[in-house]
Amino acid sequence: MEVNNRYITITNHIQGSAKESDFELKVVPLRLSVEPGSSAVILKNLWVSIDPYQLNRMKRYSSSHKTVQPAVRITPGQPIDSPGVARVLVSDDPEFVKDDLVEGFVHWGEYTVVKGGMLRKLDPEIDLPLSYHAGVLGMSGLTAYAGLFEICKAKKGDKVFVSAACGSVGNLVGQYAKLSGCYVVGCAGSRDKVALLKEKLGFDDAFNYKEETDLNSALARYFPDGIDIYFDNVGGEMLEAAVANMNTCGRVAACGAIAEYSEGAKRAAPNMVDVIYKRIKIQGFLAIDHMSLHSDFLSTTTDYIHNGKIKVQEDISSGVESIPSAFIGLFRGDNIGKKIVKIADE
Repeated sequence: MEVNNRYITITNHIQGSAKESDFELKVVPLRLSVEPGSSAVILKNLWVSIDPYQLNRMKRYSSSHKTVQPAVRITPGQPIDSPGVARVLVSDDPEFVKDDLVEGFVHWGEYTVVKGGMLRKLDPEIDLPLSYHAGVLGMSGLTAYAGLFEICKAKKGDKVFVSAACGSVGNLVGQYAKLSGCYVVGCAGSRDKVALLKEKLGFDDAFNYKEETDLNSALARYFPDGIDIYFDNVGGEMLEAAVANMNTCGRVAACGAIAEYSEGAKRAAPNMVDVIYKRIKIQGFLAIDHMSLHSDFLSTTTDYIHNGKIKVQEDISSGVESIPSAFIGLFRGDNIGKKIVKIADE
């Protein structure tokens, strides 16, 4: 049997901000069969994660390209892989059989052929929407969990600042921190998002960074006793202001730098005298480095969701064609929570 596989790719390497014209929908035939001994698996994609780090992969050059496999440069015309959820259609891998539900790296398209890729069967005992495995129970959730607890060693009483706090990772960091007895302040880019953080997600306070003329003074106002933990999703001037307000032995989880992804953007230049004399730890990290935490993360987060202690925030678009606009919208701050695209019915 043969099907038409529709997928999104880039037309050229992107410099600056991404535009709709940088993407195209391609259609190629795909035979739904695998060679014996190939260990190949053909997946029907159901949900795909939309993440800002992909912009670095779309550039002609980024220092991230040669670091880890998920960061390699994308070739124009080729499929773009991303965390997602899929159903097995055909398998020559003994670990997977037809109709298994899996999470792993799938294409921004309708089908994915995986050979030796990192796939994980979904636990059938987890009675939650499949989309959660592309977000709160997937890489976004693990990133929040590992960054807060493994990198920053959050403990009761810590004063925590989260940037991009309405994003896929930031909203979870704040909720985990509150559940651990921390004082939490987040920043976001609209009054509606600020209200959501305080009224629904339980942040102690929040502010609209677009309304602040001096970020350093703003953080001093919200943290009169200083910041113990800064979960950084943006880089740039926000990182500089956070470092200026950190307490001695403060910890910074460098998770994202969306303010710096576009060409020509201002790069962060934190005061290194503060970093040295306050003994501030600034550590970059990736979720894939912390898969040993996956079991604890999954059980803890699942329990929190079932008990209503974590409020899941999803921003869902539908159809392969919607992927470019969904991606571009991340850089305008259009999303609230995890941006996901539904590719097919479950």
